[in-house]
Amino acid sequence: MNPKLRDVAEHAGVSVRTVSNVVNGFRYVAPATRERVQASIDALGYRPNLAARTLRRGRTGLVALVVPEIDSPYFAELAARTVRIAERRGLTVLIDQTDGDAEREKELLHGRRSQLVDGVLFSPWAVAPAELAARTDTVPLVLLGEHDGTTGVDHVAIDNVAAAREATEHLLATGRRRIAALGIQPESLNATARQRLAGYREAQADRPWLEIPVRRLHRADGHRAMLALLDRAEPPDAVFCFTDELALGALRAAADRGVAVPDDLALVGFDDIEDGRFSVPALTTVSPDKDRIAELALDCLAAEPGPPRSIVAPHRLVVRGTS
Repeated sequence: MNPKLRDVAEHAGVSVRTVSNVVNGFRYVAPATRERVQASIDALGYRPNLAARTLRRGRTGLVALVVPEIDSPYFAELAARTVRIAERRGLTVLIDQTDGDAEREKELLHGRRSQLVDGVLFSPWAVAPAELAARTDTVPLVLLGEHDGTTGVDHVAIDNVAAAREATEHLLATGRRRIAALGIQPESLNATARQRLAGYREAQADRPWLEIPVRRLHRADGHRAMLALLDRAEPPDAVFCFTDELALGALRAAADRGVAVPDDLALVGFDDIEDGRFSVPALTTVSPDKDRIAELALDCLAAEPGPPRSIVAPHRLVVRGTS
């Protein structure tokens, strides 16, 4: 027989109401109590009856996570964290990808799947702020990642400008002076790259050097761009890459050309994906707190309606072998 809320309450030594609050992600539960209840939930194998909750509350218990590329390591890691945290709150996550296609993003933005879910966590690359602000669908929406302009919806992101500035200042502090920025996308509406470029420029204020565009943010693009940089008459002595994937491609290009990292070339990436911890040398990177991003975004979906919130999640620079 499946355990009930009352069984969990008795096991944890709390009220049924407290168990319900934990299951439904109510924020105002003492951390020690939440941990005790969660331990009882895990021990008994309790699972919320989503069908009953839907009939009783007019809710589905489903949340959509919409990302550009699910095979991107950053988005895959963020999705995994979102699924785990949502499950602890009694929610199920449906995942969709847009490939950064503007029409597909617009379809999802304006109501596709909205009849199925209680809220949408959305990381758009191709829609403009005006399109976001003009959204008429009433299902709660939270944007993930940096965006330009006013969107009229909740928004959770790290401070990409500050993070990029810190990464570039770290390279300057190690004595590097020919620092290239790799990852601008002139033809994309994705604001993240523009924010990271702004941080690089702030740190480079009196010594702008070189900004390299790429078509995509993948390893192959980083590899091609790094080979071109190494062919210059005056190659860089450091590169700040806007994603870890670009940095890993750049690291391979340096190895292909016999360039020693970090002695002759320092590299810093962005995203702290698992692959970067196992590269040789291990990758210095900006690490967004992915767990906190997922928690804050789900908190926004659970909160009462109100003025749009812009919430900054934490990040840190992780210094490893490439710098």
